[in-house]
Amino acid sequence: MKRRNLIAATFLSAALLFATPDISLAQSAAGGTQPDLIVLAASSLTDALNEIGPDFTNTTHRGVKLSYAASSALARQIEGGAPADVFVSADTDWMDYLQTRNLIDTGSRHNVVGNRLVLISPADSTVSIRIAPHFALAKLLGDGRLATGNPDSVPIGKYAKEALTNLGVWSEVQDKVAAADNVRAALSLVARGEVPLGIVYRTDALVEKKVRIVADFPASSHGPITYPGATTAHPQAGAADFVRFLLSPPAQAIFAKYGFDPAPK
Repeated sequence: MKRRNLIAATFLSAALLFATPDISLAQSAAGGTQPDLIVLAASSLTDALNEIGPDFTNTTHRGVKLSYAASSALARQIEGGAPADVFVSADTDWMDYLQTRNLIDTGSRHNVVGNRLVLISPADSTVSIRIAPHFALAKLLGDGRLATGNPDSVPIGKYAKEALTNLGVWSEVQDKVAAADNVRAALSLVARGEVPLGIVYRTDALVEKKVRIVADFPASSHGPITYPGATTAHPQAGAADFVRFLLSPPAQAIFAKYGFDPAPK
């Protein structure tokens, strides 16, 4: 009798094993147990990535946490051990900085989009000027200051300094620069009317109604504005999928909607 009961119990346990789904596998397939990917991205990407992130989640069922700051600050955070799975920089220099320190997966690195440099003023300003070699930027500023990123570290500031140097006017305005921590901070200074002029990316100017574009900088005045993306050296599984998603037609269409250019070749 005991032997028959033991055999019956064995068959019952086997039946339950095959009838009951593996809960952990089911949750994983639905993305329920996967932690969100942590993406550190340049401030100028805020509006586009805030739209692309949910699209990625809807497509892959993988959550994304987006954090924005100057590329310089984010690169140093990664160097300092801050948790991150993906880094998208506003220039190649800070991605190179991490690559030389073996802090990104070089195989995952791709150029994502490009951008343009513009001179902006408050929306109610009537200033007008054509940007050309030795243009009268200092005279246009008068006693006011020129908002842009810190030219020693923040990509927008570095691009601005390069352009103004090549145009022969940097020495005339370098003491007038209001060096912001990131491009959105520089944009805000102009939008609030605290400074008469600023140099930002075209995409930032397009999303802020309180500023207007005075003029575009010639592309020949500075190097290509390139946004590379890559996973960190030891990312969560699936991080490379996010970088690849940024290159997909749907994501590229969103970037284009916000004024980004295709990535320079």
